[in-house]
Amino acid sequence: MKVSYKKFKVSFIIISLLILLATVLVSLKLGSVNITFNELISGLFSGQTDGNIGIIRDLRMPRVIIAVLVGANLAIAGVLLQAVIRNPLADPYITGISSGACVVTVFFMVFIPSVTSLRPVFGFFGGLVCCVIIYFMAYKNGLSPIRIVLAGAACNALLGGFSSMITVSAGLGSGNIQKWMMGSLATVNWSNVHILLIYSVIGIIAALVLSKVCNILALGSKNAKSLGFNSDLYMIIVTAVAVFLASISTSIAGVISFVGLVVPHVCRIIIGSDHKYLIPCSGIVGGFLVLFADTVGRMVMRPNEIPVGVVTAIFGAPFFLYLLRRSDLK
Repeated sequence: MKVSYKKFKVSFIIISLLILLATVLVSLKLGSVNITFNELISGLFSGQTDGNIGIIRDLRMPRVIIAVLVGANLAIAGVLLQAVIRNPLADPYITGISSGACVVTVFFMVFIPSVTSLRPVFGFFGGLVCCVIIYFMAYKNGLSPIRIVLAGAACNALLGGFSSMITVSAGLGSGNIQKWMMGSLATVNWSNVHILLIYSVIGIIAALVLSKVCNILALGSKNAKSLGFNSDLYMIIVTAVAVFLASISTSIAGVISFVGLVVPHVCRIIIGSDHKYLIPCSGIVGGFLVLFADTVGRMVMRPNEIPVGVVTAIFGAPFFLYLLRRSDLK
C-alpha cells in the first residue's frame, strides 16, 4: 500500500510538471498579438528576433519564466511557513512578508533605481524585519494563528500606505510602480530572469534540503524536542528560507497574494504532508497557478492587461475565508 501511494505521489508530480510545460507553450502563444504554431517553434529554437518571433523571445519568454519562478517560490514559502507555524493560514502575504519586501523595493526603485541587481537582497531584509515584527506581535504564550492574521493585516495596511507615499514622489513614473505593486509581470525582461533564477535556485535547494526538518517541525515543538531536535534553531532557519523565497519574488514581480496559501493546502490534500513530496509538488503547482493567472489576465481584457496579483487575489481571497471559517483558531 505504501509503495503504491508513493508511486501515486511521484506520478502526480510528473503529471503536474507535464501540465506546467503545456501551459508554458500555451502562454507563449496567447496574447494581444496572435502567434502561429510555426512562429512559436521558430521563437523557441531559432536565433531570429524579427516580428512575432521577437515578441516571443524578448517579451513572452522572460514573462513566462518569471511567472513560473515566482509561483514556485511563493508556494514553497507557504509550505515552509505552514510547517513552522503549523497552521494552514500561514502565507507570505498574510504574514506581511510580501508587504515588507515591497516597501523596501519601492524605496530603491524610486530613489536608487541603479541597484536593480540588488533588489532581491534589499527586499529580503525588508521581508525579514516585517516577519520578525509580526511574529513578535502575535506571540503570547505561543504563536496564535488569529494574532498572526490580525498583525499581518495591520502591517499590510501600514506598509501599503508607506509604499503609496513613496510612489507618489516618483512623479510621472508612479503609474508604472503602482501597477507593479499590484503584482504585474508586464515589464519583466531577461535581466530580471537572470537575477531571479540565481536566487531562486539557491532558495529552492535550501527548501528541499530542509524537507526532513519540516516533517519534524510539523510534529510540534514539544515532540521535536523530545526527539533531541533543536526546534527553535531550525524554526528560525526554515522561516529565513521562506522569507528569502517570498521576498526575492516580490522584489521582481510585486505583491502576488494567496499563492502560498492555496497551493500548499490543495497539494497537501492530494499527496499528504510528507515535505519530501509536498515541497516539489507545491513548487510545480504554484508555478502553474501564477502562469495560468497571468495568461488569463492578458487574455480577458486584451489588449489591456489585468495584473496577475489581482487575478490571484480574486480567486485566493474566497479560499482564505473558507479556511478561516473551517479552521479551529484561538
